[in-house]
Amino acid sequence: MTAVRNIQLKLAVDEEDHDLLDETFEQFRFAAQYVADVGWDDDPIGIVTNQGDLNAATYHEVRDQTDLTANHVQSARSLASDALSNCKERIFDGRRASKPEFRGTAVVYGARTVTYNDDYCTLSTVDGRVKTEYVLPADPAGTVFEDYWFDDDWEPREATLHKRDGDYFLHVAVQKDIDVDASTIKNGAVLGVDCNVDGSLAVTSTGMFLGNADYLNHRRDEFERRRGKLQQTGTRSAHLTIQSIGNRFSRWSEDYLHRVSKEVVREAREHDCSAIAFEKLEGIRERISNGSKFQQWAFRELRRHVEYKAEAYGITVTAVNPAYTSQRCSHGECGFTHRTNRNGDEFVCQKCGRELHADYNAARNVAWRLVQNWLKSGSGRANCQVALKSGTVNASGDFTPASDGQSGSSPTSPRL
Repeated sequence: MTAVRNIQLKLAVDEEDHDLLDETFEQFRFAAQYVADVGWDDDPIGIVTNQGDLNAATYHEVRDQTDLTANHVQSARSLASDALSNCKERIFDGRRASKPEFRGTAVVYGARTVTYNDDYCTLSTVDGRVKTEYVLPADPAGTVFEDYWFDDDWEPREATLHKRDGDYFLHVAVQKDIDVDASTIKNGAVLGVDCNVDGSLAVTSTGMFLGNADYLNHRRDEFERRRGKLQQTGTRSAHLTIQSIGNRFSRWSEDYLHRVSKEVVREAREHDCSAIAFEKLEGIRERISNGSKFQQWAFRELRRHVEYKAEAYGITVTAVNPAYTSQRCSHGECGFTHRTNRNGDEFVCQKCGRELHADYNAARNVAWRLVQNWLKSGSGRANCQVALKSGTVNASGDFTPASDGQSGSSPTSPRL
């Protein structure tokens, strides 16, 4: 399978090359609009979306009226074709759509129009190529640059050049071919993840306590209180400030969830897991029916981030029904379920006496739920296992200690 990621690179374009790139923007926009105009028809049946037909009807005309390279003309045609197809689909779905209008500053670059080097790239324009250096962070640790740009396994491919507020940005698609062992997917270990509205944001079946839901909610409450005061002011300045602090909080919370998700995937990789199991969001909503939409958004975004990162390692992410995962004893030979088993953060099985942190117990049960679903569905995962801090255990109760010799089931201290 092939995984694809997108990275935004700021470019240090020499001032003398600005006019050349700006003219390339304008001619590329003209080319895309020309194709869209030719392909459009007020009768949706008559809208032309086939790239071969559009090429035959527009290629030579666009080449004659612009200084674009043949590859840029083809890229503009493909962009217009996609836009026409989207419009046609919307109309046939009963939604409104009008002829595509290209107004922004964007140029699509392919393998023949952009060349990547370690510190710079060259970009094709309407008059030769320009060379421009990348503007990279001084410390790439914890950024997409560390994960993808500086990792030789990820190959930069097509890109789109944009201009915003006088600066140039290259949005690069990087891809990586992943060799996934089918037997690992069938019989690999499962990492369970329990999400919480207070305490640790996410707890894994391997005993990792990640993030701080209380802190996340505190930052949200602080933002809401400040926004409320500004709304009472009612001035334009206050409105602009609300937008500014809202954008800052959004960026901060996204980054926070990004870092937590990175830890979840790292934990799955360290324990050779082929799957990560989350609770279904519907079940979480019922459990926190009085909770804020922000908490529900945080859970949804956390899972989305995990899915995005896990794909790069061939790890699947699945949601399971969370019913009774907080009340069931996760010890394989017990499984006793009763509401009195849990008391706050403490879980004490009333049958076998096993004591665990309640969220850690729930995370183990989330993983068990996916294993049980696999076995019931007859999907061939006969040797699937639950990943624990001390090792793995399969559905038959056979325990395999961790290779590093760790033992016991004490959860690990919280992170982040």
